[in-house]
Amino acid sequence: MRHRLQSSKLGRRPEHRLVTIASIVCALVERKRIKTTLAKAKQARSLAEKLVTVCRQEGIESRRRAISALHREEFVAMLIKDIVPQFSGRNGGYTRIIKLGKRSSDSSEMVLLEWIGIAPPERKKKVEDKNKPAKA
Repeated sequence: MRHRLQSSKLGRRPEHRLVTIASIVCALVERKRIKTTLAKAKQARSLAEKLVTVCRQEGIESRRRAISALHREEFVAMLIKDIVPQFSGRNGGYTRIIKLGKRSSDSSEMVLLEWIGIAPPERKKKVEDKNKPAKA
């Protein structure tokens, strides 16, 4: 029975699960919006919101706690520089989950995980090369 257990195992060992969730949060910091499964999004949202709350307190201790969770200094710097200042007047609830429906291959519930009030940057579309022959 899973009484009073907060997190899902995601079918991974504990070390792999922590690295997976940290990777999802790094992608969220970089891209501002990601598409993932509902279970992964719920755990990533928990970690992302805790990191924003920790990083709101300026200082070396908060930076070190964030680095120990994400394992990537460049994404912690992006989090502190770009994302945390936009939530200075907000007390929690920094992310939202938007349900997209089921994935056709395995019927997993897919969602968008995004920051509230931060628009994702426009993604550049690939330009087709005119010299390249068309696929038949």
